[in-house]
Amino acid sequence: MAIRIVQSKQNARVKELRATLLRPNRGNLVALEGIHLVSEVIASGLDLTTVFVAQGHEDTLAQLNLPASVELLALPAALLAAAVTTETPQPIAALARTPTWDWPSLLQPQSLIAVLAGIQDPGNLGTILRSAEAFGATGAICLPGTVTHWNPKAMRASAGSVFRLPILSASEEECFNRLHANGIQSIAAMAHNAQPLNTIDLAQPTAFVIGSEGSGLPEGIAARCNARVTIPCPGPVESLNAAVAASILLYEASRQRGPAR
Repeated sequence: MAIRIVQSKQNARVKELRATLLRPNRGNLVALEGIHLVSEVIASGLDLTTVFVAQGHEDTLAQLNLPASVELLALPAALLAAAVTTETPQPIAALARTPTWDWPSLLQPQSLIAVLAGIQDPGNLGTILRSAEAFGATGAICLPGTVTHWNPKAMRASAGSVFRLPILSASEEECFNRLHANGIQSIAAMAHNAQPLNTIDLAQPTAFVIGSEGSGLPEGIAARCNARVTIPCPGPVESLNAAVAASILLYEASRQRGPAR
């Protein structure tokens, strides 16, 4: 494949890469940094549009099974470093089209969904998405106040799950209307004053509603849920990290559903 040389930061594609990294929820493009994320996009079957490589690292492209349709641009290392956001830039970056998901993708007969209410830390969000895919979740719903899953740190923490797991953004009203209309029990994750995790039937269609790292789940959202669950902790810790708690909840649902899941 032919590689085009780019020398100017005013190049339209370079500007698009920078703008998409700074505003991750912009349009239908996602910006990627590093060979691992680019490889995950290719393996997930997403439409990779443009790949940027630092000059002198063109041999890195041989590690990628790039489609013939991909536009290849070689940039001076300093120019690529100025376009991306990481402190120690990698020699590969890319633009890809975001996947399109709909409600039927999530709302399946044996749904297992993570509803994220105000998760602010992109690392926590990515970790939850990774656990959701690992434990057989059918998807995730991001309520207002949750960081975008296209945040570069969230994508890295998800280890590629963000490209494969159905994820929708929705208002609180739409989310709970959809869940209840489809017979999916909504369970609020709480630090205290809730049923112990092992006492709830999670083999039925379930959505765990997980609140923010600092203040937890607002009472108004918890009140919409069918039940409240807590993870019993014999130690003196006040509460669990949001990503740790979500992972334990999803694991328990997967365990109750058995190996067929």
